[in-house]
Amino acid sequence: MIIRRAEVLGMCMGVRRAEALAREAGAAGIASGKKVFTYGPLIHNPQAIESLRKYGVQVLDTEQFEHGLFDELARNSIVIIRAHGAPLSTFERLKALSATIIDATCPRVLASQKKAVQLLQAGYIVIIAGDASHGEVASILGHAPGALVAENPESARQLANSIKTSKAALIAQTTIKESEYQAIEAALKEKFPSLLVIQTICPATRDRQEALRKLAETVDALVIAGGKNSANTRRLYMAALESGKPAWHIEKPEELPDEVFNKEVVGLTAGASTPDFIVDEVEKYLMQGAKKYGTAE
Repeated sequence: MIIRRAEVLGMCMGVRRAEALAREAGAAGIASGKKVFTYGPLIHNPQAIESLRKYGVQVLDTEQFEHGLFDELARNSIVIIRAHGAPLSTFERLKALSATIIDATCPRVLASQKKAVQLLQAGYIVIIAGDASHGEVASILGHAPGALVAENPESARQLANSIKTSKAALIAQTTIKESEYQAIEAALKEKFPSLLVIQTICPATRDRQEALRKLAETVDALVIAGGKNSANTRRLYMAALESGKPAWHIEKPEELPDEVFNKEVVGLTAGASTPDFIVDEVEKYLMQGAKKYGTAE
């Protein structure tokens, strides 16, 4: 078996920054005796979250926090805002609780928040193409109340029919797939030919998708490592399936079926929230399995 890694894979800049800030905050918490939390899972990867627990970093449930269920727990603590960002109301509540805020919002998400606010102030109806339940979209809505969300072309058409003005603008969840964004754009332009389209898809998402497409042309099967609740990793997996090659989306190496060890060339990629150590573990597992099944090079 030959194992080929995608040219671009694994943690993006925003996620690496957030994880580094979380580790620093954990050390500061140990030194000061303060509790340390992340506002929701720092990133969508269970192993990465578990590794942060070793630094004393715990997770605040975002919904329960917004309902005031964690006020006393968060009071005077250190709270890290995850890469997805958070609504303005969250910052205000944390300040009221005398919490020390470490803002690890991805710079690209910050840019989307600011752009949405600017567009609303300029009189545009702002539509966000993305998953309404995703943390990033919630954070943008929390900075730009009044913005709308289109999850797919059909919901985009429904939104368009409910909008009375022709002055509309479209921005994207940074991790949305390019083709999904274009489909939503096309649906909106049926009613808004002069739709203002802002390109806010993160290059990291596009780069990983493109690297996967190139990789798929040279391998017999594909392994996508990353959290099952990671939007960009799921989209990588969907792209892998579209290639027509056998593909598996796994969080842990042990989830791989024996079938993979019968392949001569296996491609390996990982989502933007997948730590390097997981990619290394998956590759090691593949190599060990290949030796066991007698397919190693």
